[in-house]
Amino acid sequence: MKEGNTVLSLMAHPDDAEILCGGTLAWLAQRGWKVVIASMTPGQAGSTQMNAAQISAVRRNEAAAAAAVLGGAYHCLESEDVFILYDKPTLLKVIALFRQVQPALVITASPQDYMLDHEITSHLAQTACMGSTIPNIELEELPVLQKIPHLYYADAVQGKDRFGNEITGDIMVDITAVMDTKEQMLCCHHSQRDWLRAISKVDEFVLMMKTFSERNGRLIGKRYAEGYRQHLGFSYPQDDLLGKELKEFIHSLKTKG
Repeated sequence: MKEGNTVLSLMAHPDDAEILCGGTLAWLAQRGWKVVIASMTPGQAGSTQMNAAQISAVRRNEAAAAAAVLGGAYHCLESEDVFILYDKPTLLKVIALFRQVQPALVITASPQDYMLDHEITSHLAQTACMGSTIPNIELEELPVLQKIPHLYYADAVQGKDRFGNEITGDIMVDITAVMDTKEQMLCCHHSQRDWLRAISKVDEFVLMMKTFSERNGRLIGKRYAEGYRQHLGFSYPQDDLLGKELKEFIHSLKTKG
């Protein structure tokens, strides 16, 4: 494993990472990166049959099993579905996670998405990238990050914002050769097939994942792809670390001026 090369995927709910960036995480794991998957919630709302405590226990185990497919670790920050907050206590939890994990690369949810759980998680990750480097934000026995991690936003769910407008990543990762691994990770989330059938009238969420991956793949002439946008605001890293690490699988859709 490469010394100091840790990728952290922070998403709102268990199974978000597998759906949105599982293939990219698989490629990074193959290249010696340590993979850490974190969710803001344990997914306590994700059942019509079990109570919140029961389904949370099931979904934490499912998420840990999915991360283990890549030899990775899983963390849950124990917020609640629908009630993820952008506030000081929650930010301190996220900053503490960043300092514990010490990521060089962070993948989080799109800042524009169909639900606020995803959008707020995105904002929490953005702030934590910088906040984890600030010494005067004191957290016992957790060292500050020495530099701001490279931050990437994964696709919005089904590639749409709240108004139904299409959102397309300008960095595409060809995941065709690791789709089996992505599917294996997603299938660790056994509980969600019944949940999605009940709530969304969809019988197969693996099929939904593959259909959207195919949409991205068509943009670059490949079978499957995952899309990203890099955070390039002031003081954040400006070089494309993801592109450097996965250069043979990266396709840029950025318009050249």
